[in-house]
Amino acid sequence: MFLSVFDMFKVGIGPSSSHTMGPMVAGARFLETLKASPFHPVGLRASLHGSLAFTGKGHATDRATILGLAGFAPDSYDAEKAEATLKSIAETGMVTPPGLPALRFNPESDLVFDFGPSLPGHANGMILMATDAQGDVILQETYYSIGGGFVLTEAEHAAVDDKVLSERSPVPYPFRSAVEMLEMAAASGLTIAQMKRANEKVFRSEAEIASGLSRIWTVMNDCMDRGLTTDGILPGGLKVRRRAKSIHEALLAERGRNLTAPHVINDWMSAYAMAVNEENAAGGQVVTAPTNGAAGVVPAVIRYWLDHVPGASASQVGEFLLTAAAIGGLIKHNASISGAECGCQAEVGSAAAMAAAGLCAVMGGTPEQVENAAEIALEHHLGMTCDPVKGLVQVPCIERNGLGAIKAVSAASLSLRGDGQHFVPLDAAIETMRQTGQDMHERYKETSLGGLAVNIPNC
Repeated sequence: MFLSVFDMFKVGIGPSSSHTMGPMVAGARFLETLKASPFHPVGLRASLHGSLAFTGKGHATDRATILGLAGFAPDSYDAEKAEATLKSIAETGMVTPPGLPALRFNPESDLVFDFGPSLPGHANGMILMATDAQGDVILQETYYSIGGGFVLTEAEHAAVDDKVLSERSPVPYPFRSAVEMLEMAAASGLTIAQMKRANEKVFRSEAEIASGLSRIWTVMNDCMDRGLTTDGILPGGLKVRRRAKSIHEALLAERGRNLTAPHVINDWMSAYAMAVNEENAAGGQVVTAPTNGAAGVVPAVIRYWLDHVPGASASQVGEFLLTAAAIGGLIKHNASISGAECGCQAEVGSAAAMAAAGLCAVMGGTPEQVENAAEIALEHHLGMTCDPVKGLVQVPCIERNGLGAIKAVSAASLSLRGDGQHFVPLDAAIETMRQTGQDMHERYKETSLGGLAVNIPNC
């Protein structure tokens, strides 16, 4: 099994990797399919299903779908150009994707939120269609946004069966479980990051890997800095105030005081994480880690380590990210990173496990201690539901990233105090998360039909 660090950490836009980035990617993929087809389309249509319908407005799924069909992509997103394009489409009822003729598309009638049963393949389903002059469908494709910005067509989703999952990847360390990962580390004498880097080198040069990892951290850190210096009210109607800036300013003012309580370090971690997720909620540029809804945990822990831990070095950020990506790949491969599929345990829980592993690694942990750190963090997120108020990635999502970062640091610290031997293996925690998500009622899986989403007055 191989999932690149650059698939796990993708530059994109908020507020959601599955509900914003995924639909935009699906739109772009449909345009490529259309260009390669023998048909001569006149118009486009789209229908959103399952969680994409129920929380689509709050997650900007409608905007993302329209922009995807207009040729936009998450990693090259231009906010000003996007707003101008949306205005033009609303006024003219036409989209003008690159390489295709102008096509009829009226957002009011051609984009449908279907609140019926979910499509059979995944809770995040959408159907994109091309029509002829009479309005008849001449080309249609179903897409599933499976979390973290990953998108599969219906055929691709069906092909991911047991045979495909059992095939070995053409890399030197194709571990598919934590047990295999530790066995390969012991046999090779390499760290988890070193094995992950060796796998990446099958597809990229050392320079490309270094440059890519540097860009990931730069985008993460820039996002955090914007969040720490921006205040105001977040969009969407809940009137949630940005708080990271004021918390950070208060923490800076308190620095150097002898009476500062030790637990205040938790406030630093929360401020870092909340800064990222406030930017995400505002539709800013973020890095999926492994999703947008959980994008604050990993960068917050890296920033905590760099700014507050003696001996930390920016030269090790790549090691952190590679280790975190290895753990994230195991979770995605054997369970899920999608809130619509397994609840928030799959998003913030996975992010905390990744961050705990990365921190443990750069602080000198053995592969066994790294695996233990990831397990502790994931185990103590099991059962967490995804119930965003009003379908927005704000409450409880923003604060939840702060608490996820705190748990990640605690998990790494606990693991480093031991020898890596522990009662519950990471593989068991991942499988438990998968089963728990399977048993979890859909109202608690990013539909905003249960939990906090229905128990907050005036929402």
